[in-house]
Amino acid sequence: MSPPTQPDAFDAIVDAPFDSALSERYLVYALSTITARSLPDLRDGLKPVHRRLLWAMRQLKLDPTQAFKKSARVVGDVIGKYHPHGDQSVYDAMVRLAQDFALRYPLVEGQGNFGNIDGDNAAAYRYTEARLTRTAIQLMAGLDDGTVTFHPTYNGEDEEPEIFPGLFPNLLANGATGIAVGMATSIPSHNVAEIIDATLLLIDNPHAEHAELMQHFHGPDFATGGVVVDSPAAISAAYATGKGAIRVRGRFSTGREGGVWEDGGIERLGAGQWQLVISEIPYMVHKGKLIEQLAALIADKKLPILEDVRDESDSAIRIVLVPKSRNVDPDLLKESVYRLTDLESRFSLNLNVLDANRTPGVLGLKLLLQEWVLAQIDILLSRSQHRLDKIAARLELVAGFIIAYLNLDRIIAIIRSEDEPKPVMIAEFALNDRQAEAILNMRLRSLRRLEEMELRRENDALLKEQGELQALLESPARQRTRLKRDLANLRKDYAEDTPLGRRRTTLAEAAPTREFNMDAMIEKEPVTVILSARGWIRGAKGHLALDGDFKFKDGDAAGFGLHAQTTDKLLIACDNGRFYTLGADKLPGARGFGEPLRSMLDIDAEARIIALLVHRPGAQLLLASNIGRGFAAESGELLAETRKGRGVMSTKPGVRLTVVREIPAEHDHVAVVGDNRKLVIFSLEELPVLAKGQGATLQRFRDGGLADATTLRLDDGLSWAMGGDSGRVRTEKDVRLWKVARGAAGRLPPTGFPRDNKF
Repeated sequence: MSPPTQPDAFDAIVDAPFDSALSERYLVYALSTITARSLPDLRDGLKPVHRRLLWAMRQLKLDPTQAFKKSARVVGDVIGKYHPHGDQSVYDAMVRLAQDFALRYPLVEGQGNFGNIDGDNAAAYRYTEARLTRTAIQLMAGLDDGTVTFHPTYNGEDEEPEIFPGLFPNLLANGATGIAVGMATSIPSHNVAEIIDATLLLIDNPHAEHAELMQHFHGPDFATGGVVVDSPAAISAAYATGKGAIRVRGRFSTGREGGVWEDGGIERLGAGQWQLVISEIPYMVHKGKLIEQLAALIADKKLPILEDVRDESDSAIRIVLVPKSRNVDPDLLKESVYRLTDLESRFSLNLNVLDANRTPGVLGLKLLLQEWVLAQIDILLSRSQHRLDKIAARLELVAGFIIAYLNLDRIIAIIRSEDEPKPVMIAEFALNDRQAEAILNMRLRSLRRLEEMELRRENDALLKEQGELQALLESPARQRTRLKRDLANLRKDYAEDTPLGRRRTTLAEAAPTREFNMDAMIEKEPVTVILSARGWIRGAKGHLALDGDFKFKDGDAAGFGLHAQTTDKLLIACDNGRFYTLGADKLPGARGFGEPLRSMLDIDAEARIIALLVHRPGAQLLLASNIGRGFAAESGELLAETRKGRGVMSTKPGVRLTVVREIPAEHDHVAVVGDNRKLVIFSLEELPVLAKGQGATLQRFRDGGLADATTLRLDDGLSWAMGGDSGRVRTEKDVRLWKVARGAAGRLPPTGFPRDNKF
């Protein structure tokens, strides 16, 4: 006999377009990810892995009153019976259910190392133990009352519930995050008391407006506390649509007094010294990462007003920030930390859930609560109908027992005399098979006289309960009243005055954001700026004499010197028309020769530095080129944000920027002298104010070009240094002879004017 032939594998190949085959298979995967992995169910707020974890723990009888069991036992049951996935992923899901900094109302009580807020992982599941919390028991309440559908597990050997029927509003209470295919969910945790209050309002008034709900439902209540700083209007708008973002900050505080936070976080140390204390951090921010960010800011000198950061946390968070000096503005330090670290973060709100039909959708708050109320009423009806069926079955048996007690002697006689007593009893007393079987299974001790009275009392009680349940099933108003009563009882366990129910996250709209400026963090100190002729710059502490004995490299000499503050910006002008900006706090010390300015700024090698000034907000500068053109420029327009500087005066080949002078507020005229020793004075009003360009003609030359330009107050006249070491200044009071219109050729200057044609 020949062996059976194996079917050819290639016979199963189907000729189909690749794109359609791929899209069909990917759609199956996407639907599986959306409905059976990533999105929570609106009714119990759980994903399948979490539901199976809690169900397995319930089957293991890990109630809050029972002893802990190894997490390995729980994980083994879950992956063996209900959830055939990786053990590590299942254990990670279980760990999160036990972390009080991850879940607002933990569903698992852990014993052992279940990780911490620093971001450290939990111990392996062979070392940790777990059991259910009271909240988890409330979430699973009613599983034995026929409230939900059970379906077979993946291998058909067992059953698991489709959802949990408990009244605990887990979806909003604990929130959820998940990424599916083409969609995601991100739901923050909330306060149970506020959720119930909003739900009760909606039950009483199904037409309540969203704004009315938000008077009870104030916003997120994160497990790690913090402060939500968005406006109530912004929070309300996000919940109206189910999409938005919520800005949450850590809390600066030194502790609680009487249940109220002492916000501010300033801890006084005496002698005017102080430090800031962070007591809470935003949700999902690891404390270790936050401290690393703060330390990096100090190391990189990006936050000069912060001296040190210390982690003094134990079971409570305590991060200490030490300012550079006691003169630092605490509010500025806080604002800086918010901007530069994760102490302020944004939590995305995306109320994307699976409804009762397993259909994903983004729901606003009102619609979400309405759907949840409908689901709870369906569960209430299922529980009531299940109880009615139980009552009917019991009433049937009680009726049979009463007949048996009324005819006890005859019943005993039939049992003693008949080989098959059941048919005889059914025929003689009009019993059904179930009643007759129950009578035959009665124990002898049940035949006492008092039993009949108890049966009649039980019958009356069951009939009363049956009537109440039937009225409940027939009356939507009774259903709403019952649901309200049950919710009110649940609220007592999570009231505002209970440790678990007290709101942790404060809702406080932040003050208008201050204009953030890193310059404000620089401690103000006097500095003397020295720039050598070859472009080496340095800053000496204090205001020293500018003609002091400063050392320079061989072949180098003094170039520019001025007094400034470390908070000032320095303007460096080059003859190619470009201006560069350098912070006075960035200058190297004056112990050596300084550093080349070109190593700090991208100045062209051919360019020559012609001016060094302190930027003064609101001031104007006189700019003039060697060909006699110029204009006035606002100092703020000259600041450069990059090393490459800012092009201000447009220069062509042979044209150079030669004059840069600050215009005092009291000056009203401009004086220009050329290489031909001709002087013109014209009104400052004739000088155009530009941000960039070549400027207007200041003086007309037949030969040569512009030698120098300055500004003056006409009534004070024109002054110039006499030269030499005398330090004397000569002033020509009456200069009206040289006052002409801008662009004139001019005339020879007053007697005694410097021969180098420099003012």
